[in-house]
Amino acid sequence: MDFVDFLLARSSMPRLQAPAPDQHTLNTMLQAAASVPDHAGLKPWHFIVCEGLGLKRLGDIFEQAAIDNDLSERDIARAPELPLRAPMVVVITTRLTEHPKVPASEQFSAASCAVYAMQLAARAKGFDSIWRTGPYAHFDQVKQALGVAESEHIVGFLYVGTAQGESPQRSREVSLPTYEQWR
Repeated sequence: MDFVDFLLARSSMPRLQAPAPDQHTLNTMLQAAASVPDHAGLKPWHFIVCEGLGLKRLGDIFEQAAIDNDLSERDIARAPELPLRAPMVVVITTRLTEHPKVPASEQFSAASCAVYAMQLAARAKGFDSIWRTGPYAHFDQVKQALGVAESEHIVGFLYVGTAQGESPQRSREVSLPTYEQWR
């Protein structure tokens, strides 16, 4: 498969199981993340890799945030199980730097590109993933527990593992987005 076909075939896999990437593959994913466009080389991202007991710890954080934010009993009961949907969850956060030429929005974009690069690298190495956000990415309690400054953000939770079943059916006919062409 050539590279463009690889990009066009990318899809999210919501059902993941062990094995997770090994340390070598994780390092490759992190190198891919570090290779994204990054104006001024600020490296405006931080990664927290959760596996094993780390997934339980993340689930405990989600559960407490669900309680603190008065979510439904169903959501509170479900919260600690959310990170267990994959054998590895990479939490991607911003690490913003005051810079005269690189606004925070550009730094957030670079961190977002890092998530996508990690997702593509995982797929290239035979693993599947899904990039999730949801309310837990925005709850102050989650940010605080993960050491994310109030002015910074959780870009997402990248769930990584081995596909459990087939990928969801997605049309392989990719339509062009709306655009303007100036000539």
